[in-house]
Amino acid sequence: MFYRGKFADGADGREMGAKRQRVIDQGASFFGTSPGSSFMYNAPPPPYTYVSQPPPFPVVRLRGLPFDCTEADVTEFFRGLDIVDVLFVHKSGKFTGEAFCVLAYPLQVDFALQKNRQNIGRRYVEVFRSKRQEYYKAIANEVSETRSGSPRRSIPRAKSYDEGKESAEHTGILRLRGLPFSAGKDDIVEFFKDFVLAEEAIHIIMNSEGRPSGEAYVEFASAEDSKAAMAKDRMTLGSRYIELFPSSTEEMDEAIARGR
Repeated sequence: MFYRGKFADGADGREMGAKRQRVIDQGASFFGTSPGSSFMYNAPPPPYTYVSQPPPFPVVRLRGLPFDCTEADVTEFFRGLDIVDVLFVHKSGKFTGEAFCVLAYPLQVDFALQKNRQNIGRRYVEVFRSKRQEYYKAIANEVSETRSGSPRRSIPRAKSYDEGKESAEHTGILRLRGLPFSAGKDDIVEFFKDFVLAEEAIHIIMNSEGRPSGEAYVEFASAEDSKAAMAKDRMTLGSRYIELFPSSTEEMDEAIARGR
């Protein structure tokens, strides 16, 4: 019910679904506290132990995944780590570009975080620590999506990432994430064709090697315009979907300076 697509080994996903149910039923006891001597990283023991409490739940959250991403892509991204479950997050039936990945051991979370801002295809992926409650809530929301075709609205829930963007203060500046590396200012003007933009108000950010980073900042005529432009969030430019974030002059100047 949860799994979509196929794994690299050709499995049809039934094993993944069974693992997810065992994670829910058994909680922390499902996971080992140490990967043992055969673990590929041969890392030294962590500087902490779990004596009177269970180890932290080994889950990370991914953001910025390609829309056509599969469990096999995530497994390859975390090659060498033991993947217990991959849960893609949907909203109103559409993939949000986010996912949760449950690992076999708490220690592996630190290795997973080292993949932050590395690429799947041509998109860089952000990796964050997460919590058991966030993962369980995502499962519940997916069940609700599957049954009703829309997210649950009657049950109070923590402020979501999208709600955070909606409530953020607008200063007239938006940050764009996920741009094709070949995108130019004229492409961004066309993307926001319902707004009047001067080319000097568009700042394409370069990485340390002087190449496009996939991000840009756009200065709109007013805070009202930038708020209205958020309607373009997760719409496509070429073959890539673009994420939009309210930003500030300080954040924009810092990003421009880093790329010089």
